[in-house]
Amino acid sequence: MNFTVINRDLQVGDVHIIAVTSSAVFLIGDADMINVASAFDTPPEALIIGPLVPLTPRG
Repeated sequence: MNFTVINRDLQVGDVHIIAVTSSAVFLIGDADMINVASAFDTPPEALIIGPLVPLTPRG
């Protein structure tokens, strides 16, 4: 995916960040290139493969 953003006369005063997710990029300024990568770090015993999801009854 190619994504082009043109910011003309961008001025940032104050920034207030409430929360950050597990995959977030916060950038003010110029960047020629941003490289991203991901890793799957769930332990094998926590991985559920199949159509059924174990649900607990409400109450």
